[in-house]
Amino acid sequence: MMFTVTLFLEFWKRRQARLEYEWDLVDFEEEQQQLQLRPEYETKCSKRKLNRITQEMEPYLPVTSKCARLCLSGATVLFWISLIIACIIGVIAYRLAVYAAFASIMKDSPTAHLQVVGPLITPQLATSVTASCINFVIIMILNLMYEKVAIWITDMEIPKTHLEYENKLTVKMFLFQFVNYYSSCFYVAFFKGKFVGYPGKYIYMFGEWSKLRNEECDPGGCLIELTTQLVIVMTGKQVWGNIQEALVPWLRNWWGSRKARSHPESLYSRWEQDYDLQVFGQLGLFQEYLEMVIQFGFITLFVASFPLAPLLALFNNIIEVRVDSWKLTTQFRRPVAAKAHSIGAWQEILNGMAILSVVTNAFIVAFTSDMIPRLVYMYAYQPDGEMNMKGYINNSLSCV
Repeated sequence: MMFTVTLFLEFWKRRQARLEYEWDLVDFEEEQQQLQLRPEYETKCSKRKLNRITQEMEPYLPVTSKCARLCLSGATVLFWISLIIACIIGVIAYRLAVYAAFASIMKDSPTAHLQVVGPLITPQLATSVTASCINFVIIMILNLMYEKVAIWITDMEIPKTHLEYENKLTVKMFLFQFVNYYSSCFYVAFFKGKFVGYPGKYIYMFGEWSKLRNEECDPGGCLIELTTQLVIVMTGKQVWGNIQEALVPWLRNWWGSRKARSHPESLYSRWEQDYDLQVFGQLGLFQEYLEMVIQFGFITLFVASFPLAPLLALFNNIIEVRVDSWKLTTQFRRPVAAKAHSIGAWQEILNGMAILSVVTNAFIVAFTSDMIPRLVYMYAYQPDGEMNMKGYINNSLSCV
């Protein structure tokens, strides 16, 4: 998978360089950076200074004001990231409370949990699935607020050019989405079951008064729970995203054209119907990039725990192409074409995620799964000298 990711990025760079040359966009970024000032920047920056190159008075933002805005922006980003972490802690507390309830039921009657969750579902699995569903709902709710917060923060910083504005907004949105989508997976993969203490001195989440001991992994390890978390969040996001992209514009157009349904073609011409369609907007393509990059993270960062993730992503992208083509040709006005030198900050984000994925998958194999202990047993401690796992469980237990 790591070779595939690296080759994908390198081939994309070749394709991008070829398009740059064919479309005469090699020097476009420099021209855009130097010439195209945002109207908002010129409006909000009342102070002027002489440009030594052009010998013209240009608006500028004082250093003190810029530093103050950057500090406020950073504090806001940290606050929202802390809110995400607080929500994850709440989901963990829910898991601990539900599992404690199951433990008390089983203490009174060892078979009572069969009446609660069924004979084929263990309390650990039931708790994990419900917690993953709750976590997915929280992610979707927070996503509705992140876009507005990121736009507000970026507008407050008053970027000078359109390119600078897009790059700053891209970094903030990706940072929010990265923490929102992947933090629960990182917790299950690398932190759950690592700080539980030992018999007689267990570690509690909120202190001993809470009676909520830190979570332990299942006897088979945390890999199954990580897979469950990944399947629910990734699949749920893809399904919900396609439904939202197709249903919301259609409902808005249906509601907006309800007064014109009885008018004949002569009174409600085709260009008027096209004008009443949804506006693609400045962030229309931005959302498509963000969706693909988040999916890229799911299929690279945690592919060791869920090897079918790339296949699901392929099926989703086949559907995504059809949904987007239908949406752009029937539900939105024709987007205004704009030049671009490259995909901007998304290229560096993809490169960073490719490097991070090597580390995360190595850690999953080494610490989250029991692949290495199994291989060590099979090659070094198998008593019969055969290449199988017979006797592995007994070997892993303490000897009296």
